[in-house]
Amino acid sequence: LNYFQQPQNIKESNFSKFLDKYGGRSFLAPSQVEPSFSAFYRAGDPILIYFDSSSVLSTLRQPVKMGASGLCVAGNPAGFLDSKSTSCTRIFANLSKSCLTDPALDAASYFRDFTVLKVPVSDTIVQSMKVIYGIEFSGTRGIQSVSVRFKVSNISGTSGSSLQQHFTLHFWVSAPILLGLLSSLTLSHMLPRSGNPGYITGAPLLVANGGTMQQMSILRSEGDGSCSQFLRHTVQFGRNMRTGCKLSLPPILEESNCNYIQQKLYMALQGVNRAENLAIMGSAHPAQEDEWTTILIQNCPVKAVNCTACCMVPVTLEIQILWTKAGLLSNPQAQILGARYLYQCHPLKFLGTSMVPVTTVVTFTDMTEWPEPPRGQPQMHWKLPFDMFFPFKVTWNLERSYRGDLAGCFLLILIISSLLCF
Repeated sequence: LNYFQQPQNIKESNFSKFLDKYGGRSFLAPSQVEPSFSAFYRAGDPILIYFDSSSVLSTLRQPVKMGASGLCVAGNPAGFLDSKSTSCTRIFANLSKSCLTDPALDAASYFRDFTVLKVPVSDTIVQSMKVIYGIEFSGTRGIQSVSVRFKVSNISGTSGSSLQQHFTLHFWVSAPILLGLLSSLTLSHMLPRSGNPGYITGAPLLVANGGTMQQMSILRSEGDGSCSQFLRHTVQFGRNMRTGCKLSLPPILEESNCNYIQQKLYMALQGVNRAENLAIMGSAHPAQEDEWTTILIQNCPVKAVNCTACCMVPVTLEIQILWTKAGLLSNPQAQILGARYLYQCHPLKFLGTSMVPVTTVVTFTDMTEWPEPPRGQPQMHWKLPFDMFFPFKVTWNLERSYRGDLAGCFLLILIISSLLCF
């Protein structure tokens, strides 16, 4: 019956009348539902942090831009395994004052006074954690190590100045996972195959170091041309690549730290975890030694020639990969024959520039030797005439030949008969 009742309109003028008639005290109990947490992080889950001073559980947040103006909004939670970079703009009415009081310009505000939970368990607070923006994880054991880096610069300006900030969140996997009953399980089980069994064009190239399988990567440049500290390009099978960037060195180069400079350049070119072996097939298992081939490495000479005040440093890494197709002709499988790291070196003078341009080149060479095509059974070669009147000519010739034969036989019979009569 409520469908036939005319609803009463409540306006500002008659609100007091309805308030006296229907108004009263009310209380709504807040929701007592506790947030549920799993035993380990799943992809996309917000990363939990804990403030020791206030005993507050919160989430790690990454500033993002909002709206057409691109202004920074700090309420965006960082998702587990969701590596991404964001940029946004902040506007300051008084830059000098904001530089001292605004938390957005204070590097310590991004890591101080809170810790990161290894796993999202609400009743367990780990006190000995390191803060992370580069996050190393290991399966269900959660976050293993954390790191944060800053790149700061001196700025100046007047009222109304604006500043663009960049924030990066990067995840990488650690070596062994799931100890105990699954002690033999390693990181390689979490990486997808690059083919089964042969490599697929465009799939990541698999390498191993100390029994831990990972994907081959090379240097990647930032927007200003400098070498990225965290992000690297993944080498894809069958696709030649070339990258370049500038690596910063100590401001004062001395002869005593030549070895340090060399090692820093080597580590930048080859990565933190240097690749030792290369997977022959896309489905290689780290425990099978016959499925891996050793990468040949040719380093730089120790000392520069004809230059006593120089340090011979690697500036170019050329990764040469030989591959072939093997198996059935109907379904050939791509496999690696061998690989080599070839470093090109250049003498670097001490007390010189603090920025060194470095380059990485990846080349794939196809060494497939195709067999001769198989010989089949001999076939009959039919020769057809090109004259459309050929059948009629054949019939006419046969008829003429037949008539001639009959005439000859008849003449021979007459001759024999005449001889017998005489």
